Amino acid sequence: MCVNERRWMEAEEFEDAIAATNLLPGPASTQLAIFCAWRLRGVMGGIVGGVCFILPGLAIILAFSALFLAHHPAHWVLGAAAGAGAAVPAVALHAAWQLVPSSRERAGRTRSAVVRWTIYATVGGVGAATIGPYLVVVLIGAGLVEVSIRRGGQRTAKSSRGALLPVAAIHAGALGGVSALAWVALKVGALSYGGGFVIVPIMQHDAVATYHWMTAAQFLNAVALGQITPGPVVQTVAVVGYAAAGVGGGLLAALIAFAPSFVFVFLGGSRFDTIRANETIRSFFAGAGPAVIGAIAGSAIPLGLSLQYLWQVPILAGAGIWLFLLRRGVVSGLLIAGAVGVILALVGLQV
Repeated sequence: MCVNERRWMEAEEFEDAIAATNLLPGPASTQLAIFCAWRLRGVMGGIVGGVCFILPGLAIILAFSALFLAHHPAHWVLGAAAGAGAAVPAVALHAAWQLVPSSRERAGRTRSAVVRWTIYATVGGVGAATIGPYLVVVLIGAGLVEVSIRRGGQRTAKSSRGALLPVAAIHAGALGGVSALAWVALKVGALSYGGGFVIVPIMQHDAVATYHWMTAAQFLNAVALGQITPGPVVQTVAVVGYAAAGVGGGLLAALIAFAPSFVFVFLGGSRFDTIRANETIRSFFAGAGPAVIGAIAGSAIPLGLSLQYLWQVPILAGAGIWLFLLRRGVVSGLLIAGAVGVILALVGLQV
């Protein structure tokens, strides 16, 4: 539409924009929409383009939130939620698996590059499964270690140690209430490297364990809603915001989560070529990228542990077969899982 039909930009510029937005934290699809609109009409165009890209999915996901998070939802609604939620761990594994080939290609074919890629991915997976809110430390650390190795010096390694401590300190100082919701949403928007699933362990720990805005089962529903509604997985944060403070909380969470995407594009849009060519940035993502993939895969563990009923296990297995063996779509898999949950709820199984 932007290149062939409207001729707003050349194909090469559009391709560069895709590559550059994939280097930035945050939802790449949203950033690409903002960039195209910014390229045509400046900052105001970028705001209009980004808002119009975000709003349809946001409206739909808030409507679903009101249905699934009601105080006394219908029995069939609970069944649909439990069924779709059961498939979510398989969706996380599938999301990670899809990112592996291109990431391995970028890492290089030398033995040392393959070993480092494997280590970064493993550490990311372990981090996602165990340390939840501090996963960002692992991602930043992996990136900085790779920068240090490629530079072959000691100075970067020292800076990496200094850079990790403030992250944990900032998290420890997060406040409750609206400020807590704002902090969670900001982390979601600013740290979602490589796809929205990387922020799932962080968001799950904050929403379920730290602030108790929702149960583990409700969080599974939130992730499922983020998958079946239009827009990026980051929209999941709107469900968390709704659970914390109703419609206003959902809107606030979405506003804060998507704000970094606008800032990144407005500040860096004219420098995308420079960003892509910067060797330090490329080295950082060569380390952080595999850690992100591992973290996405590792998020399946806490998600799987959130399953409440034995009948959800066969649905999870079926989702794995649907995605990996039959190679069918994520949305259709979640919808089928939800439909199975409805049927099982109607025949009398506990939901």
